[in-house]
Amino acid sequence: MTTVIDNRSATPGDAQPFVTLRLVGAIAELGLNSGPLNLVNKEMLRDFNRILGEVAERPEIRCLILHGGNARAFCAGSDIRELEQLRQDASEQKILFEDMVLRRLARMPVPTIAAIDGPALGGGLEIALACDLRVCKTGVELGLTESRLGGLAGNGSIRLTRLVGPARAKELLYTGETIVADQALVWGLVNRVVVDGSALDTARQLASTIAARGPLSNRLAKKSWTPRRTSPSTLHFQCRLLRNRRSSTATISTKGPRLSSRGGLRSSWGDDHGNAIDSRC
Repeated sequence: MTTVIDNRSATPGDAQPFVTLRLVGAIAELGLNSGPLNLVNKEMLRDFNRILGEVAERPEIRCLILHGGNARAFCAGSDIRELEQLRQDASEQKILFEDMVLRRLARMPVPTIAAIDGPALGGGLEIALACDLRVCKTGVELGLTESRLGGLAGNGSIRLTRLVGPARAKELLYTGETIVADQALVWGLVNRVVVDGSALDTARQLASTIAARGPLSNRLAKKSWTPRRTSPSTLHFQCRLLRNRRSSTATISTKGPRLSSRGGLRSSWGDDHGNAIDSRC
């Protein structure tokens, strides 16, 4: 039986939620709903954090799928226009909270799958990296593109290194370049690449298989892979990373990358309708 939860009431007035929740049997589907590019802003993070808390409290849930909804991108990263307003205290107002939400996603008690049907860039890839598994549509671009704006990736850089190794992680971090799904599969960044159909449909099939297995064994397996404590060296690195991200916010460009109609990365924002777009990066 499919149960659909309407979370419109979580947002004031008639505004749509920034993250939707749909329950299908023992599977929870979270859909990002933050504009055509699913940009990360404070409102989206608040909804995301709240819904993760709701799902974690449901013992009947055996798997979680995170997808980009109807947007052109899974998530194209942070809303650069918001950073302009947060320039003086970005770490307190957004960076720390964003890190906390991604930690919560990474530590969900059930297996999590990112279904990536559109580009996952910058903070968007960091969200996908906080999931256990990643299913990606062929041809989709992935990358930690913060260096293009003078910014710095967060803890996603640590998760990326664990998956692809330090040399490849550094290449992506230093250049800000993107790779396509097939290369990401070879590198170990994604688990499956979908040629026919959508990544979401394949993720649903995978989630159904996971949900049919022993719920206790999967929860214990997830717990065994989730470190209970952060090692001193990792904690030291994370503290330095936060300080550096705070410093980089003061100089970050407010003209961030934008997707073209073909899904590629372009060098300036333009408006929400895709106007005033400069040449491809």
